[in-house]
Amino acid sequence: MKFELFTVAMAAASLAVAASGAQAHGPTRQKVSETIEINAPPAKVWAVVGNFQDGGWIPVVDKTEGTGGSAAGAKRTLTLKGGATVEEEVAKLEPEKMTLMYRIDKVDVKVLPVTNYSSWLVVTPQDGGAKSKVEWRGAFYRGYPNNDPPPELNDEAAIAAVTGLYKAGLENLKKKIESGS
Repeated sequence: MKFELFTVAMAAASLAVAASGAQAHGPTRQKVSETIEINAPPAKVWAVVGNFQDGGWIPVVDKTEGTGGSAAGAKRTLTLKGGATVEEEVAKLEPEKMTLMYRIDKVDVKVLPVTNYSSWLVVTPQDGGAKSKVEWRGAFYRGYPNNDPPPELNDEAAIAAVTGLYKAGLENLKKKIESGS
């Protein structure tokens, strides 16, 4: 009798585990990383990238307003061309490593279809310091947190939007620095 009860209990537990595993688990964290080489010394590139209060090198940004400089806890609001805004905050700044980590505090998913977004900008020397490599990487969830997202808020839309932002931003950064503007 004890063996039968044990067998029934194990079968019930197995069914419970199988049933919970069959349920969809929702979105997974996505990651994007883009890099570019810039024909300028790292200090010159870092002077632009590390200045959190100036997002003007990002092509979609019309205006940057903020407080706290570039230190951890500094905040900025990016007003985009078209009027939408993105609120961001510095999570970590390591000037000696030329690394800036920030998070988006508030953005309309119609503007950027992501949630829980964090990003890193890293400048590293190339060619003995004559050139720089800039990496812009981010981690985020899609704009729709539940199962069965609409196409404009699914994983693919989030990845495409962030990839497009990073590529355009890095190309514009390269152009701005290399032209001296």
